[in-house]
Amino acid sequence: MTVPPDRGVSRRSFLKGSAVVGIATTGLDAAAGAVRPTRPASFGPGQHEIALLVNGSEQKVKVETRTTLLDALRDGLDLTGAKKICDRGSCGGCTVLMDGVAVNACLTLAMDAVGSKLTTVESLTDKDAVHPLVQNFVQCDAMQCGFCTPGMVMSSLACLQKRGKPTVEQMKHDLSGNLCRCGTYGRVMEAIERTAQAGGK
Repeated sequence: MTVPPDRGVSRRSFLKGSAVVGIATTGLDAAAGAVRPTRPASFGPGQHEIALLVNGSEQKVKVETRTTLLDALRDGLDLTGAKKICDRGSCGGCTVLMDGVAVNACLTLAMDAVGSKLTTVESLTDKDAVHPLVQNFVQCDAMQCGFCTPGMVMSSLACLQKRGKPTVEQMKHDLSGNLCRCGTYGRVMEAIERTAQAGGK
């Protein structure tokens, strides 16, 4: 039975049209040199060796897919400056910089850090040479018990590098993820201000 012209498109004409469109699309893809997205690398159970760029040097470490960046740094590379305190991203004691951005190492997978530039608190001292920010933490008595200090220093460094001379409100915002039971926030901000005024980053 033939479908009248005013009743719509026939099944045969629809299939013909679809085939033409498919061929045309394929031709356009080939002409444009379209690149099909590659599937992400998959890893099975067990340990895998990865390379992390930490404090300017490439470090190789064996990790499982579930290994956090914090555990890779502390247990795999013996960089224990970042503290494992709450292990749930609540205290900021494990803060490191990833491509200049402060991140919680306990919430970041080590494999996700491959290809990024990582900076830990160990980079701020080199024998007798100490970063001005660390010196100002000491001079301003911003350390107290010292438990939160490594993470607080790294968040402060990220604040300085991002803002240059941050305002009080900007410092409060950038330090909001770091907890200090001793309540030294005012002295921490004073240390940031002194470092900024001296041009230290």
